[in-house]
Amino acid sequence: ITKDGKSPEPKKKLVSRPDEGLHVYELRKFMRSNAGTCINQKPIVRKGQRIAAGQVIADGPNTEAGELALGRNVLVAFMPWNGYNFEDAILISEKVVKEDTYTSIHIDEFEIGARDTKLGPEEITRDIPNVSEEALRNLGPDGVIRVGAEVKPGDILVGKITPKSETELAPEERLLRAIFGEKAADVKDTSLTVPSGTYGIVMDVKVSSRKEVAKQKLTPAETKRQAKQIGEDYKKKKDELHEELTEALSNILLGEKIPLDVVNAETGEIIIPANRKITKTLLRKLAGVYDHVDIDPSPIRNKIRDIISSFEHKFAELDLEKERSLDRIESGDDIDPGIIKQVKVYIASKRKLSVGDKMAGRHGNKGVVAKIVPEEDMPFLHDGTPVEIVLNPLGVPSRMNVGQVLETHLGVAAKALGFKVATPVFDGIDEPEIRKYLTEAKKIDGFTWVTETGKSTLYDGRTGDAFDQNVVVGYIYMLKLGHLVADKIHARAVGPYSLVTQQPLGGKAQYGGQRFGEMEVWALEAYGAAYTLQELLTVKSDDVQGRTRIYESIVKGDNSLEAGTPESFNVLIKEMQSLGLDVKVGGRTQVFGDSALDPAPAAG
Repeated sequence: ITKDGKSPEPKKKLVSRPDEGLHVYELRKFMRSNAGTCINQKPIVRKGQRIAAGQVIADGPNTEAGELALGRNVLVAFMPWNGYNFEDAILISEKVVKEDTYTSIHIDEFEIGARDTKLGPEEITRDIPNVSEEALRNLGPDGVIRVGAEVKPGDILVGKITPKSETELAPEERLLRAIFGEKAADVKDTSLTVPSGTYGIVMDVKVSSRKEVAKQKLTPAETKRQAKQIGEDYKKKKDELHEELTEALSNILLGEKIPLDVVNAETGEIIIPANRKITKTLLRKLAGVYDHVDIDPSPIRNKIRDIISSFEHKFAELDLEKERSLDRIESGDDIDPGIIKQVKVYIASKRKLSVGDKMAGRHGNKGVVAKIVPEEDMPFLHDGTPVEIVLNPLGVPSRMNVGQVLETHLGVAAKALGFKVATPVFDGIDEPEIRKYLTEAKKIDGFTWVTETGKSTLYDGRTGDAFDQNVVVGYIYMLKLGHLVADKIHARAVGPYSLVTQQPLGGKAQYGGQRFGEMEVWALEAYGAAYTLQELLTVKSDDVQGRTRIYESIVKGDNSLEAGTPESFNVLIKEMQSLGLDVKVGGRTQVFGDSALDPAPAAG
């Protein structure tokens, strides 16, 4: 905000000019965090408002008025509800979902690069063989998806073709290739597609490509020439910055006299003697050694320091730019070697609270959402207000985290009386004081259901009958945790195998299978399910020939199973051989041992 109260034009760079009374702070909008969540800053000051140093002027994604705020205050009841909140499960009202109380925005980043392969360069293009126009409808002419497109699993984000290895071709294929051109025949589709479980809207696309010049190796002479050019450009820009700093200092110092010596702290040389009329030449000298200026404490020192500090980051940026440019000449480019073009696609998705999502309070009282109940079926207070969340009271006594109950009581009192509470550990509010606040809260309109004990009469939302016992009802601070069910759900058909054991990989990230472990094997053995066990240990796992044969037999409609040797058995034998044990697999009829070494039968 400028001195005359006008709001400055929005700028792309961070500007700080204390001499003109102008500071511009750039806010971060809709950026992706490392956790895939959305970073979005919002101003909390108005145009024309007076502000002071240290005042919070913008909120981030996890703060309110500069205070950490990761959750929401919700109306809670501690009671069982038809077994749905058994074992720490949580019951929530549809209202919470409808009002987006716990809705979060997530941003996923997907990356693909076109490389220079032995068979030729890969290409990012819209022209992909054997792909329908319908599948390409959202791709731009450059083969990259348009911003704003709605995507679902399997959709193409970036079209890419890779040269295929040359195979022996029949004479007729050679003829067709000669007539119709060979491009379509010898490339394969290696496009980037949306992985399973990802739905959303494309919010940003970043394309970076390696220049043709950068691909060629620079000669030592060319490297030297470019480094010299960078040095000259750097000196020119630094001189311009020094001149800008001189002008900024001139606004407050030109023609003035300072009653103190301005000294170069590094050399001890006096730059501007005390009581000397300041000229442009002296100011240029001062700007030249801006990072070594020393003056005795005084108001003028603070002014000079403010101006110099506003230029320091510009000088630092210039130095950094020079280093990066020199590094680029020495190491090539900022893109990985071998990559011609790199594309990053950002997809934003809105995640509403759903069954299976994990929630927690401030007291380690975590649980999983078990059911989302219609608002009209939730237990309600005598004024008709339905509760928003129902927690199981059995989550309190055995864990001894009684703080959550006290928080519930104090929460409703604070809500009714309109104050905020900060109750420190080991020095918190005591019980009589909570009772006093609850008694006061009862007098407030809309909170007549509050009692001194913190327990209120609740009514069943489905029958309208009052519950037999009074229930603890109040406000509690609940958070939605990062463990979302949408990120955990996973299924595998045919997928990647481990190179050593030939068994399927594990985990969602590797598109892996579910481990059938030792104890699961015991269960099948106990049931006598021999064929199920056999196929799990062979054709569904690491019997390499067997899994090919079973696929062929299913295609032919033959349901017989012919199991072979699991690859893990071969790995075991090789490990034993590496320990010096001569282990071999013999046939059924082969006799092991040497009969010549057997003791001869005793004589008659």
